[in-house]
Amino acid sequence: MDFFEYKHGQLYCEDVPAEKIAAQVGTPAYVYSKATFLRHYRQVVEAFAPLKAMVCYSIKSCGNLHICRMLAQEGCGFDVTSGGELYRALKAGGDAKKIVYAGVGKTDQEIIDAINAGIAAFNLESEAEIENIDRIAGQLGKTAVGALRVNPDVDPQTHAKTATGKKQSKFGVDIERAAGVFERYRTLKHLRITGVHIHIGGPVYQTEPYVLAVEKIVALIEQLQRRGHSIEWFDLGGGFGVNYEGPDQALPIAEHAKALIPLLVDKPYRIVLEPGRYIAGNAGILLTRVLYCKTGGEKRFVIVDAGMNDLIRPTLYESYHHIWPVKPDAANVPVQRSRGEEPRGGQVVDVVGPICENGDYLARNRPLPPVQRGDLLAVFTAGAYGFAMSSNYNNRLRAAEVFVDGQQFRIIRRRETYDDLVRPEEAMGQ
Repeated sequence: MDFFEYKHGQLYCEDVPAEKIAAQVGTPAYVYSKATFLRHYRQVVEAFAPLKAMVCYSIKSCGNLHICRMLAQEGCGFDVTSGGELYRALKAGGDAKKIVYAGVGKTDQEIIDAINAGIAAFNLESEAEIENIDRIAGQLGKTAVGALRVNPDVDPQTHAKTATGKKQSKFGVDIERAAGVFERYRTLKHLRITGVHIHIGGPVYQTEPYVLAVEKIVALIEQLQRRGHSIEWFDLGGGFGVNYEGPDQALPIAEHAKALIPLLVDKPYRIVLEPGRYIAGNAGILLTRVLYCKTGGEKRFVIVDAGMNDLIRPTLYESYHHIWPVKPDAANVPVQRSRGEEPRGGQVVDVVGPICENGDYLARNRPLPPVQRGDLLAVFTAGAYGFAMSSNYNNRLRAAEVFVDGQQFRIIRRRETYDDLVRPEEAMGQ
Protein backbone atom coordinates (compact mmCIF):
# COMPACT_ATOMS: atom_id res chain seq x y z
CA MET A 1 0.00 0.00 0.00
CA ASP A 2 1.12 3.57 -0.70
CA PHE A 3 0.01 6.94 0.64
CA PHE A 4 -1.30 8.43 -2.61
CA GLU A 5 -5.10 8.48 -2.36
CA TYR A 6 -8.03 10.41 -3.74
CA LYS A 7 -9.80 12.37 -1.02
CA HIS A 8 -12.38 15.14 -1.37
CA GLY A 9 -12.38 14.63 -5.13
CA GLN A 10 -8.64 15.08 -5.68
CA LEU A 11 -5.33 13.28 -5.30
CA TYR A 12 -3.40 13.65 -2.06
CA CYS A 13 0.13 12.62 -1.21
CA GLU A 14 -0.19 11.76 2.46
CA ASP A 15 -2.04 14.86 3.76
CA VAL A 16 -1.03 17.30 1.02
CA PRO A 17 -3.10 17.91 -2.15
CA ALA A 18 -1.01 17.17 -5.23
CA GLU A 19 -2.40 20.30 -6.87
CA LYS A 20 -0.97 22.43 -4.04
CA ILE A 21 2.49 20.96 -4.64
CA ALA A 22 2.33 21.56 -8.39
CA ALA A 23 1.09 25.11 -7.89
CA GLN A 24 4.10 25.97 -5.73
CA VAL A 25 6.81 23.86 -7.36
CA GLY A 26 5.73 23.71 -11.00
CA THR A 27 5.72 20.74 -13.34
CA PRO A 28 7.06 18.28 -14.21
CA ALA A 29 7.82 17.30 -10.61
CA TYR A 30 8.58 14.05 -8.83
CA VAL A 31 6.74 13.76 -5.53
CA TYR A 32 7.78 11.22 -2.91
CA SER A 33 5.98 9.99 0.18
CA LYS A 34 8.11 9.51 3.29
CA ALA A 35 5.51 7.24 4.86
CA THR A 36 5.51 4.95 1.82
CA PHE A 37 9.30 4.72 1.70
CA LEU A 38 9.47 3.79 5.38
CA ARG A 39 6.53 1.39 5.20
CA HIS A 40 8.06 -0.59 2.35
CA TYR A 41 11.56 -0.63 3.83
CA ARG A 42 10.19 -1.86 7.14
CA GLN A 43 8.11 -4.49 5.36
CA VAL A 44 11.29 -5.97 3.88
CA VAL A 45 13.06 -5.97 7.24
CA GLU A 46 10.12 -7.54 9.04
CA ALA A 47 9.41 -10.13 6.34
CA PHE A 48 12.97 -11.47 6.43
CA ALA A 49 13.48 -10.96 10.17
CA PRO A 50 13.90 -14.72 10.85
CA LEU A 51 17.03 -14.58 8.69
CA LYS A 52 18.36 -11.38 10.30
CA ALA A 53 18.98 -10.23 6.73
CA MET A 54 21.05 -7.15 5.99
CA VAL A 55 18.96 -4.92 3.72
CA CYS A 56 20.99 -2.83 1.27
CA TYR A 57 18.84 -0.31 -0.61
CA SER A 58 19.68 -0.18 -4.30
CA ILE A 59 20.62 3.46 -4.84
CA LYS A 60 20.29 3.20 -8.62
CA SER A 61 16.50 3.04 -8.27
CA CYS A 62 16.10 6.45 -6.60
CA GLY A 63 19.23 8.04 -5.20
CA ASN A 64 18.23 11.45 -3.87
CA LEU A 65 20.55 12.32 -1.00
CA HIS A 66 17.68 13.15 1.37
CA ILE A 67 15.99 9.81 0.75
CA CYS A 68 19.26 7.93 1.23
CA ARG A 69 19.87 9.82 4.47
CA MET A 70 16.42 8.88 5.76
CA LEU A 71 17.04 5.20 5.02
CA ALA A 72 20.53 5.30 6.56
CA GLN A 73 18.99 6.67 9.74
CA GLU A 74 16.67 3.64 9.71
CA GLY A 75 19.75 1.39 9.72
CA CYS A 76 19.56 0.52 6.04
CA GLY A 77 22.65 -0.45 4.07
CA PHE A 78 23.25 0.37 0.41
CA ASP A 79 23.83 -1.45 -2.87
CA VAL A 80 25.95 0.76 -5.14
CA THR A 81 26.98 0.32 -8.76
CA SER A 82 29.34 3.24 -9.37
CA GLY A 83 31.73 5.63 -7.69
CA GLY A 84 29.02 8.27 -7.71
CA GLU A 85 26.59 5.99 -5.90
CA LEU A 86 29.27 5.11 -3.34
CA TYR A 87 29.83 8.83 -2.81
CA ARG A 88 26.10 9.36 -2.31
CA ALA A 89 25.81 6.49 0.16
CA LEU A 90 28.66 7.80 2.28
CA LYS A 91 27.51 11.42 1.97
CA ALA A 92 24.10 10.33 3.26
CA GLY A 93 25.69 8.85 6.37
CA GLY A 94 25.63 5.25 5.21
CA ASP A 95 27.71 2.73 7.14
CA ALA A 96 30.52 1.54 4.86
CA LYS A 97 30.27 -1.90 6.48
CA LYS A 98 26.73 -2.12 5.10
CA ILE A 99 27.66 -1.22 1.52
CA VAL A 100 27.96 -3.80 -1.25
CA TYR A 101 29.40 -2.78 -4.63
CA ALA A 102 28.01 -4.33 -7.82
CA GLY A 103 28.59 -3.68 -11.54
CA VAL A 104 30.58 -5.34 -14.29
CA GLY A 105 32.79 -2.37 -15.16
CA LYS A 106 34.35 -1.01 -11.98
CA THR A 107 37.26 1.29 -12.79
CA ASP A 108 40.54 1.19 -10.91
CA GLN A 109 39.76 4.48 -9.19
CA GLU A 110 36.32 3.25 -8.14
CA ILE A 111 37.90 0.11 -6.69
CA ILE A 112 40.49 2.18 -4.82
CA ASP A 113 37.84 4.46 -3.36
CA ALA A 114 35.69 1.51 -2.25
CA ILE A 115 38.59 -0.31 -0.58
CA ASN A 116 39.68 2.86 1.20
CA ALA A 117 36.11 3.45 2.37
CA GLY A 118 36.03 -0.01 3.94
CA ILE A 119 32.94 -1.36 2.18
CA ALA A 120 31.48 -4.70 3.20
CA ALA A 121 32.14 -6.43 -0.12
CA PHE A 122 32.49 -6.22 -3.86
CA ASN A 123 30.12 -8.32 -5.94
CA LEU A 124 32.71 -9.93 -8.21
CA GLU A 125 31.63 -10.17 -11.83
CA SER A 126 34.49 -11.93 -13.63
CA GLU A 127 37.87 -13.58 -13.28
CA ALA A 128 39.54 -10.48 -14.75
CA GLU A 129 37.90 -8.29 -12.12
CA ILE A 130 38.93 -10.65 -9.34
CA GLU A 131 42.55 -10.42 -10.41
CA ASN A 132 42.36 -6.64 -10.73
CA ILE A 133 40.85 -6.07 -7.29
CA ASP A 134 43.44 -8.38 -5.73
CA ARG A 135 46.20 -6.40 -7.48
CA ILE A 136 44.84 -3.00 -6.41
CA ALA A 137 44.26 -4.12 -2.82
CA GLY A 138 47.87 -5.32 -2.71
CA GLN A 139 49.14 -1.98 -3.93
CA LEU A 140 47.14 -0.30 -1.17
CA GLY A 141 48.45 -2.73 1.43
CA LYS A 142 44.90 -3.78 2.29
CA THR A 143 42.65 -6.81 1.99
CA ALA A 144 39.39 -6.56 0.06
CA VAL A 145 36.35 -8.79 0.50
CA GLY A 146 34.21 -10.12 -2.32
CA ALA A 147 31.19 -12.23 -3.16
CA LEU A 148 31.24 -14.02 -6.50
CA ARG A 149 28.25 -13.11 -8.64
CA VAL A 150 26.79 -16.30 -10.06
CA ASN A 151 24.28 -16.65 -12.88
CA PRO A 152 21.88 -19.39 -11.74
CA ASP A 153 20.40 -19.51 -15.29
CA VAL A 154 16.87 -18.85 -14.08
CA ASP A 155 14.21 -17.07 -16.15
CA PRO A 156 12.70 -14.29 -14.00
CA GLN A 157 9.85 -13.89 -16.51
CA THR A 158 10.41 -10.19 -16.92
CA HIS A 159 11.53 -7.79 -19.67
CA ALA A 160 14.56 -8.98 -21.63
CA LYS A 161 16.50 -5.80 -20.79
CA THR A 162 16.09 -6.34 -17.05
CA ALA A 163 16.58 -10.13 -16.89
CA THR A 164 20.09 -10.50 -15.47
CA GLY A 165 20.45 -14.04 -14.14
CA LYS A 166 20.59 -16.12 -17.32
CA LYS A 167 23.66 -17.59 -18.99
CA GLN A 168 23.75 -15.04 -21.76
CA SER A 169 23.72 -12.12 -19.30
CA LYS A 170 26.77 -9.86 -19.09
CA PHE A 171 26.67 -10.20 -15.32
CA GLY A 172 28.57 -12.70 -13.17
CA VAL A 173 29.82 -16.18 -14.05
CA ASP A 174 27.87 -19.27 -15.09
CA ILE A 175 26.89 -21.49 -12.21
CA GLU A 176 28.73 -24.40 -13.87
CA ARG A 177 32.00 -22.47 -13.61
CA ALA A 178 31.47 -21.00 -10.15
CA ALA A 179 33.11 -23.77 -8.11
CA GLY A 180 36.12 -23.69 -10.42
CA VAL A 181 36.49 -19.94 -9.92
CA PHE A 182 36.51 -20.39 -6.15
CA GLU A 183 39.18 -23.08 -6.49
CA ARG A 184 41.30 -21.03 -8.86
CA TYR A 185 41.39 -18.03 -6.53
CA ARG A 186 41.49 -19.85 -3.21
CA THR A 187 44.92 -18.51 -2.26
CA LEU A 188 44.73 -14.85 -3.26
CA LYS A 189 46.73 -12.66 -0.91
CA HIS A 190 44.70 -9.47 -1.00
CA LEU A 191 41.12 -10.48 -1.84
CA ARG A 192 39.01 -12.80 0.30
CA ILE A 193 36.18 -14.36 -1.71
CA THR A 194 33.82 -15.31 1.09
CA GLY A 195 30.35 -14.91 -0.39
CA VAL A 196 28.03 -15.68 -3.28
CA HIS A 197 25.82 -13.09 -4.96
CA ILE A 198 22.90 -13.39 -7.36
CA HIS A 199 20.45 -10.97 -8.93
CA ILE A 200 18.06 -12.56 -11.39
CA GLY A 201 16.45 -9.34 -12.63
CA GLY A 202 13.33 -7.34 -12.03
CA PRO A 203 10.54 -6.71 -11.66
CA VAL A 204 9.82 -10.30 -10.62
CA TYR A 205 6.20 -11.12 -9.83
CA GLN A 206 6.37 -14.80 -8.87
CA THR A 207 8.20 -16.62 -6.09
CA GLU A 208 9.21 -19.58 -8.26
CA PRO A 209 12.21 -17.94 -9.98
CA TYR A 210 13.62 -16.89 -6.61
CA VAL A 211 13.06 -20.33 -5.11
CA LEU A 212 14.75 -22.09 -8.03
CA ALA A 213 17.72 -19.69 -7.96
CA VAL A 214 18.17 -19.99 -4.19
CA GLU A 215 17.96 -23.79 -4.31
CA LYS A 216 20.73 -23.83 -6.91
CA ILE A 217 22.96 -21.50 -4.92
CA VAL A 218 22.40 -23.27 -1.61
CA ALA A 219 23.55 -26.48 -3.30
CA LEU A 220 26.58 -24.66 -4.71
CA ILE A 221 27.48 -23.27 -1.28
CA GLU A 222 27.25 -26.74 0.26
CA GLN A 223 29.60 -28.02 -2.45
CA LEU A 224 32.04 -25.18 -1.75
CA GLN A 225 31.92 -25.81 2.00
CA ARG A 226 32.71 -29.48 1.46
CA ARG A 227 35.81 -28.35 -0.43
CA GLY A 228 36.89 -26.21 2.50
CA HIS A 229 35.77 -22.77 1.34
CA SER A 230 34.51 -20.43 4.04
CA ILE A 231 31.23 -18.86 2.88
CA GLU A 232 30.22 -16.01 5.13
CA TRP A 233 27.26 -14.60 3.24
CA PHE A 234 24.76 -15.11 0.48
CA ASP A 235 23.47 -11.99 -1.28
CA LEU A 236 20.08 -12.68 -2.90
CA GLY A 237 19.90 -9.39 -4.82
CA GLY A 238 16.50 -7.76 -5.26
CA GLY A 239 14.04 -7.24 -8.10
CA PHE A 240 10.78 -7.79 -6.21
CA GLY A 241 7.82 -6.58 -8.28
CA VAL A 242 5.56 -3.65 -7.43
CA ASN A 243 2.04 -2.60 -8.40
CA TYR A 244 2.32 -0.77 -11.70
CA GLU A 245 -1.04 -1.82 -13.16
CA GLY A 246 -3.21 -2.40 -10.12
CA PRO A 247 -3.25 -2.98 -6.36
CA ASP A 248 -2.97 -6.76 -6.66
CA GLN A 249 -0.38 -7.10 -9.43
CA ALA A 250 2.60 -7.80 -7.17
CA LEU A 251 2.95 -10.24 -4.33
CA PRO A 252 3.49 -8.76 -0.88
CA ILE A 253 7.13 -9.08 0.16
CA ALA A 254 5.95 -11.38 2.94
CA GLU A 255 4.94 -13.96 0.31
CA HIS A 256 8.44 -13.99 -1.17
CA ALA A 257 9.89 -14.30 2.32
CA LYS A 258 7.52 -17.14 3.17
CA ALA A 259 8.82 -19.11 0.19
CA LEU A 260 12.52 -18.34 0.78
CA ILE A 261 12.97 -18.45 4.54
CA PRO A 262 12.61 -22.26 4.83
CA LEU A 263 15.48 -22.62 2.31
CA LEU A 264 17.78 -20.31 4.26
CA VAL A 265 16.91 -20.41 7.94
CA ASP A 266 19.70 -21.61 10.26
CA LYS A 267 22.31 -21.50 7.49
CA PRO A 268 25.85 -20.70 8.72
CA TYR A 269 26.15 -17.59 6.59
CA ARG A 270 24.58 -14.16 6.54
CA ILE A 271 21.77 -13.22 4.14
CA VAL A 272 21.86 -9.94 2.23
CA LEU A 273 19.04 -8.36 0.20
CA GLU A 274 19.27 -5.52 -2.34
CA PRO A 275 15.74 -4.15 -2.84
CA GLY A 276 15.33 -0.88 -4.69
CA ARG A 277 12.14 -0.90 -6.74
CA TYR A 278 10.14 -2.50 -3.93
CA ILE A 279 11.02 0.33 -1.55
CA ALA A 280 10.93 3.25 -3.99
CA GLY A 281 8.52 2.31 -6.80
CA ASN A 282 5.16 3.11 -5.29
CA ALA A 283 6.66 5.83 -3.09
CA GLY A 284 6.78 8.35 -5.93
CA ILE A 285 4.60 9.92 -8.62
CA LEU A 286 5.36 12.26 -11.51
CA LEU A 287 3.13 15.33 -11.81
CA THR A 288 2.69 16.79 -15.30
CA ARG A 289 0.33 19.35 -16.86
CA VAL A 290 -1.60 19.07 -20.08
CA LEU A 291 -0.28 21.46 -22.72
CA TYR A 292 -2.51 20.58 -25.67
CA CYS A 293 -5.02 18.04 -26.95
CA LYS A 294 -5.03 17.13 -30.63
CA THR A 295 -5.98 14.48 -33.17
CA GLY A 296 -3.80 12.85 -35.80
CA GLY A 297 -5.67 10.62 -38.20
CA GLU A 298 -7.62 8.26 -35.99
CA LYS A 299 -5.37 8.95 -32.99
CA ARG A 300 -6.11 11.29 -30.12
CA PHE A 301 -3.17 12.82 -28.27
CA VAL A 302 -2.83 14.42 -24.88
CA ILE A 303 0.41 16.41 -24.95
CA VAL A 304 1.94 17.04 -21.53
CA ASP A 305 5.00 18.89 -20.23
CA ALA A 306 6.78 15.70 -19.07
CA GLY A 307 8.65 13.71 -21.69
CA MET A 308 10.81 10.66 -22.15
CA ASN A 309 13.73 12.62 -20.72
CA ASP A 310 11.76 12.76 -17.44
CA LEU A 311 10.43 9.19 -17.49
CA ILE A 312 12.03 6.87 -20.03
CA ARG A 313 10.60 3.57 -18.82
CA PRO A 314 7.53 3.46 -21.12
CA THR A 315 9.60 3.79 -24.30
CA LEU A 316 12.68 1.89 -23.06
CA TYR A 317 10.91 -1.09 -21.47
CA GLU A 318 7.39 -0.82 -22.94
CA SER A 319 6.36 -0.44 -19.32
CA TYR A 320 2.97 0.55 -17.95
CA HIS A 321 2.44 3.48 -15.62
CA HIS A 322 -1.07 4.31 -14.53
CA ILE A 323 -2.00 7.90 -15.42
CA TRP A 324 -4.98 9.76 -14.01
CA PRO A 325 -6.11 13.35 -13.54
CA VAL A 326 -5.31 14.82 -10.15
CA LYS A 327 -8.79 16.39 -10.13
CA PRO A 328 -10.98 14.20 -12.35
CA ASP A 329 -14.61 14.97 -12.99
CA ALA A 330 -16.95 13.62 -10.32
CA ALA A 331 -17.84 10.51 -12.32
CA ASN A 332 -14.21 9.41 -12.49
CA VAL A 333 -12.91 9.96 -8.97
CA PRO A 334 -11.49 6.58 -7.86
CA VAL A 335 -13.56 5.18 -5.03
CA GLN A 336 -10.97 3.18 -3.11
CA ARG A 337 -7.69 3.05 -4.94
CA SER A 338 -5.80 5.44 -7.17
CA ARG A 339 -5.23 2.78 -9.82
CA GLY A 340 -7.22 0.33 -11.86
CA GLU A 341 -10.20 2.60 -12.59
CA GLU A 342 -11.88 2.69 -16.00
CA PRO A 343 -13.12 6.14 -17.13
CA ARG A 344 -16.83 6.49 -17.55
CA GLY A 345 -16.85 9.33 -20.04
CA GLY A 346 -13.41 9.51 -21.58
CA GLN A 347 -11.53 8.55 -24.70
CA VAL A 348 -8.64 6.31 -25.68
CA VAL A 349 -5.58 8.52 -26.08
CA ASP A 350 -1.81 8.55 -26.33
CA VAL A 351 -0.22 10.60 -23.54
CA VAL A 352 2.87 12.10 -25.15
CA GLY A 353 5.58 14.60 -24.28
CA PRO A 354 7.32 17.50 -26.06
CA ILE A 355 10.50 15.65 -27.08
CA CYS A 356 11.36 15.49 -30.79
CA GLU A 357 11.07 11.70 -30.94
CA ASN A 358 8.10 9.58 -31.97
CA GLY A 359 9.05 7.31 -29.07
CA ASP A 360 8.34 10.12 -26.63
CA TYR A 361 5.26 8.83 -24.86
CA LEU A 362 4.10 8.02 -21.33
CA ALA A 363 1.13 5.87 -22.40
CA ARG A 364 -0.35 4.53 -25.61
CA ASN A 365 -3.97 3.63 -26.36
CA ARG A 366 -4.93 4.48 -22.79
CA PRO A 367 -8.49 5.17 -21.59
CA LEU A 368 -8.48 8.55 -19.88
CA PRO A 369 -11.23 10.80 -18.49
CA PRO A 370 -11.85 14.08 -20.29
CA VAL A 371 -8.93 16.51 -19.88
CA GLN A 372 -8.07 19.94 -21.22
CA ARG A 373 -5.16 22.37 -21.32
CA GLY A 374 -3.91 23.14 -17.82
CA ASP A 375 -5.21 19.97 -16.18
CA LEU A 376 -2.78 18.21 -13.86
CA LEU A 377 -2.08 14.50 -14.36
CA ALA A 378 -0.35 12.06 -12.04
CA VAL A 379 1.89 9.30 -13.37
CA PHE A 380 1.92 6.62 -10.68
CA THR A 381 4.60 4.18 -9.50
CA ALA A 382 7.33 6.51 -10.72
CA GLY A 383 9.56 6.45 -7.64
CA ALA A 384 11.96 3.83 -8.98
CA TYR A 385 13.94 4.42 -12.18
CA GLY A 386 12.06 7.65 -12.81
CA PHE A 387 14.18 10.65 -11.92
CA ALA A 388 17.19 8.33 -11.62
CA MET A 389 17.11 7.69 -15.40
CA SER A 390 16.14 11.22 -16.43
CA SER A 391 18.33 13.32 -18.72
CA ASN A 392 18.75 16.69 -20.39
CA TYR A 393 17.87 15.38 -23.84
CA ASN A 394 16.62 18.21 -26.07
CA ASN A 395 18.31 20.48 -23.50
CA ARG A 396 15.33 20.10 -21.23
CA LEU A 397 15.66 20.93 -17.56
CA ARG A 398 15.40 18.01 -15.19
CA ALA A 399 12.41 18.04 -12.89
CA ALA A 400 12.24 19.11 -9.28
CA GLU A 401 11.98 16.43 -6.58
CA VAL A 402 9.61 16.97 -3.65
CA PHE A 403 9.44 15.11 -0.35
CA VAL A 404 6.15 14.89 1.56
CA ASP A 405 5.97 14.15 5.27
CA GLY A 406 2.43 14.22 6.62
CA GLN A 407 1.06 17.72 6.14
CA GLN A 408 4.41 19.18 5.11
CA PHE A 409 6.39 19.10 1.88
CA ARG A 410 9.74 20.45 0.77
CA ILE A 411 11.88 20.51 -2.35
CA ILE A 412 14.77 18.06 -2.05
CA ARG A 413 16.17 18.79 -5.49
CA ARG A 414 15.47 22.10 -7.16
CA ARG A 415 14.44 22.29 -10.77
CA GLU A 416 17.42 22.90 -13.02
CA THR A 417 17.99 26.24 -14.72
CA TYR A 418 19.35 27.07 -18.15
CA ASP A 419 22.56 28.16 -16.43
CA ASP A 420 22.88 24.62 -15.06
CA LEU A 421 22.80 23.29 -18.61
CA VAL A 422 25.84 25.24 -19.76
CA ARG A 423 27.84 25.79 -16.57
CA PRO A 424 30.18 22.78 -17.01
CA GLU A 425 30.98 23.99 -20.54
CA GLU A 426 31.45 27.65 -19.58
CA ALA A 427 33.85 26.54 -16.84
CA MET A 428 36.24 25.43 -19.60
CA GLY A 429 36.60 29.00 -20.88
CA GLN A 430 36.54 30.30 -24.45
